[in-house]
Amino acid sequence: MEKPTDPRNESFGALYRATLRPLQRTLARLLGNRTEAQDIAHDAYMRVYPRVKDGSARSPEAFLFTTARRLAINQLKRRSIAPVVPGGDAVDRAEAGAPGVARQVIARQEWGLVEEAVAKLPPGCRQVLLLRKIELLSHQEIADRLQLSVSTVEKQHARALRLLRAALPFDRPASNSGSDRKTQP
Repeated sequence: MEKPTDPRNESFGALYRATLRPLQRTLARLLGNRTEAQDIAHDAYMRVYPRVKDGSARSPEAFLFTTARRLAINQLKRRSIAPVVPGGDAVDRAEAGAPGVARQVIARQEWGLVEEAVAKLPPGCRQVLLLRKIELLSHQEIADRLQLSVSTVEKQHARALRLLRAALPFDRPASNSGSDRKTQP
């Protein structure tokens, strides 16, 4: 005797079959890399599946493509922060002026101060800051995940940054004194 199938699983299967190729093509164009596009598509399906299964996604295809696009944009942001150059090792191209032992020790000490300052943040501020800066989520995505209003997320993020600036003793770059600006006649 055959087990009855869940129509929600069938609808997800239909969504998957209908959108896999177009989604991967769209992501490949956006990312410029088919392997990354496949990974992002897989992540998008994983995020969308619970919403399709429980029926809360009004337009599953639109929800899928929006989720995938946001994941791809986050990937592009990560790339711009720490670009990976294929076909070469960064150490091979490093200049002779690489940081010496003293600079590395100072950097480790500074990193320790940053970690300590982040750990001392109030829990809500710390959570919002980490989601924003580490996971690169938008304020809206953080609000959805934490079930908060966007305004609350924005305030928590601003408060976290203020508290970190106050807690960290690092020299801040001097602001432009106006010498670089064009003067109006």
